[in-house]
Amino acid sequence: MYDLQDAKGKLKKFDELAPAVWRNFKAFDKAAMADGAIPARTKELMAVAVALTTQCIYCIEVHTERARAAGCSEAELAETVMVAAALRAGGAIGHGTHCMS
Repeated sequence: MYDLQDAKGKLKKFDELAPAVWRNFKAFDKAAMADGAIPARTKELMAVAVALTTQCIYCIEVHTERARAAGCSEAELAETVMVAAALRAGGAIGHGTHCMS
């Protein structure tokens, strides 16, 4: 089921079927991930953490690759994984308070 190349090919359909919206989305994504007050390499680590919490395998692969290309180390990626895991666990604990009387 998971095939990044297949997904990339299918993304091209958005350019055919909804070209204006697709171009604007890509421009927004590019601007959001560019260097700014937060460096692009940090944004890629943030994207990895979000991808892990949303569990989007495509985003995990793409943003991990981009993080590495931006110079992020294995140690930084490992810590990013742990931050994402802590937040998911913390979310369960936070919502778990609704189970308490």
